[in-house]
Amino acid sequence: MTIDNRIQVVLIDDDPHLRQALGQTLDLAGLKILPLSEAKGLAAQLERDWPGVVVSDIRMPGMDGLELLSELHAQDPELPVLLITGHGDVPLAVQAMRAGAYDFLEKPFASDALLDSVRRALALRRLVLDNRSLRMALSDRNELSARLVGQSAPMLRLREQIGALAATKADVLILGETGAGKEVVARALHDLSSRRNGPFVAINAGALAESVVESELFGHEPGAFTGAQKRRIGKFEFANGGTLFLDEIESMSMDVQVKLLRMLQERVVERLGGNQLIPLDIRVIAATKEDLRQAADQGRFRADLYYRLNVAPLRIPPLRERGEDALMLFQHYADEASARHGLPPHELQPAQRALLLRHSWPGNVRELQNAAERFALGLELALDNTQPDGSPGTTVEITAGGLSEQVENFEKSLIAAELARSHSSVRSLAEALGIPRKTLHDKLRKHGLNFAGSGGHSDESE
Repeated sequence: MTIDNRIQVVLIDDDPHLRQALGQTLDLAGLKILPLSEAKGLAAQLERDWPGVVVSDIRMPGMDGLELLSELHAQDPELPVLLITGHGDVPLAVQAMRAGAYDFLEKPFASDALLDSVRRALALRRLVLDNRSLRMALSDRNELSARLVGQSAPMLRLREQIGALAATKADVLILGETGAGKEVVARALHDLSSRRNGPFVAINAGALAESVVESELFGHEPGAFTGAQKRRIGKFEFANGGTLFLDEIESMSMDVQVKLLRMLQERVVERLGGNQLIPLDIRVIAATKEDLRQAADQGRFRADLYYRLNVAPLRIPPLRERGEDALMLFQHYADEASARHGLPPHELQPAQRALLLRHSWPGNVRELQNAAERFALGLELALDNTQPDGSPGTTVEITAGGLSEQVENFEKSLIAAELARSHSSVRSLAEALGIPRKTLHDKLRKHGLNFAGSGGHSDESE
């Protein structure tokens, strides 16, 4: 059991009359207090960021005020502790001040003296917690930037949204193409939340067989179905106290969607074959690569579940919308791979940078990460520039070779890119590239490229 954060002052004194008198003084001043007759066990009930102060007598049976001070400051050295002392305990109180006590009051003392000291201690506590929260936010922001690399406007906006949502209890729906980093975002939401010490349970709904999906998610009791010999704790129940990440939620059957909706609304789960409703304290983060609204309109996804999930949507921008983030990411992953393999890092040359920027990255960050790994290993790699609509594009090659090789590859990719467009003649192709037709023919032969044009041949008579 923890002490409510609304409590501003914990007052400890074994003398019931003095405890009542001091409690009335604080209560009449509008402060929320918790009076206690002993100090033992208090530290275990206070969270590190509890926003109040402790007022304690020094001389008490069992744990005295000095022992309490030591125990509380072992947990949080910045927690204000005010000590009450008799006349003969002043040297002891001075010793306590040196040990970190905020203040001490010598009996008898005026009510105003107690109130003044408590109010100053509360103001200090607020300042300490505000600064602590700011440091945590800065630390989290730096951690988030390391996880979600990029300085493009869409990524800056995404990191801001994650930072704002992480501190809430809201369920989140992540929208993103394959390979965009949906699980990375989900883990960031978990790790930056108050649930960071709880479990993070990730489930790919599309990878679960229809015959076992309910058992995997909800668990089952012995005898629930053929082969169910022992009780099984489902993923929902296993995630209790933490975060459940459901990827590819669009692939769930309608029957499972009904049960998921009930769990989201009531925060309870019932194992297959069981009658007991098990309360859950979990945050659900769902992810999809589809337009769930459209799926709902087509009858492939429950509309009520869509609206329940869509309270806090997060869209991950595809890599093709992130500009020069592709270069930053490529170098980041290439450097990581080089360090992992014990190889010297390769720097991207201008021609390579241009090729990377021209690539549409249909596989998003996952494709880029694999490409960077091959680059770090010094392997030649071909990037299939398939367009987002599935239509074929150009194929470019990235290597860790010298400048002349990079220039050759860059030239070939530029010509190949124009060849992929609709040109009715060699003349229009040459004009698009800004070179004479004779030069174009030479370069086509040099790079092993063919111009099909209209009717499958070049028009030499133009």
